[in-house]
Amino acid sequence: MMKIAILNLTLPFPGTTAFAETGRQIRDWIAPALPDAEFTILDIAKGERLPVPEAYDGFIISGSEVGVYDEVEWMEPLRLFLLAARDAGKPLVGICFGHQMMAHTFGGHAEKAPLGPVVGARRFTLDGIETYANVWHQDQVVAVPPDARVTGSADYCPVGMLDYDFPAFSMQFHPEYSRAFLTREIGVILGKGIEPDAAERALESMAQVEVAADLMADRAARTFKQFA
Repeated sequence: MMKIAILNLTLPFPGTTAFAETGRQIRDWIAPALPDAEFTILDIAKGERLPVPEAYDGFIISGSEVGVYDEVEWMEPLRLFLLAARDAGKPLVGICFGHQMMAHTFGGHAEKAPLGPVVGARRFTLDGIETYANVWHQDQVVAVPPDARVTGSADYCPVGMLDYDFPAFSMQFHPEYSRAFLTREIGVILGKGIEPDAAERALESMAQVEVAADLMADRAARTFKQFA
């Protein structure tokens, strides 16, 4: 049985339960595409230790409320882990912060985007196909690693998805976030983690389009099946 670890780097929004189930959401997003896999959620942001790469067949690196430039105790260990996992040939899939951290670690650069936080549904071109994806981020990859190529983008986000020359790919959007989830979380942190005008724009963007619940799940599954 394939063993996949989900490295959860998200903490709940202070004083709330918002974003408390990120690891489970990622598991529920990809599990139908990998029905025979065993998933383990490791809450790295809460203090769980990073595993040795050999302990699992592949890894999913989650989003986070922090940026690659922030000084948190797990940031440097995560960078070293990603290098070791790459060298061990372990498949890697990055989501949002995971996308940024992988690019940062492997020779690219991520930074705070000048347009500020972006929340809601946005149109992306992924593998040459136009679709919609849900987002919640304020940082972006601005320099592509030498061993990667851009395979997805949006008007506001030129480096929206990356494929690497080793078994890895990453995406700026959140395939695990549904409209219902984002609507609920926006309501929980309204006025604290998101301003009312930004919340209104996000809700309106999601009401106008449909985002596939299995967006990129098969793509991630193929990465694990091919190389694990």
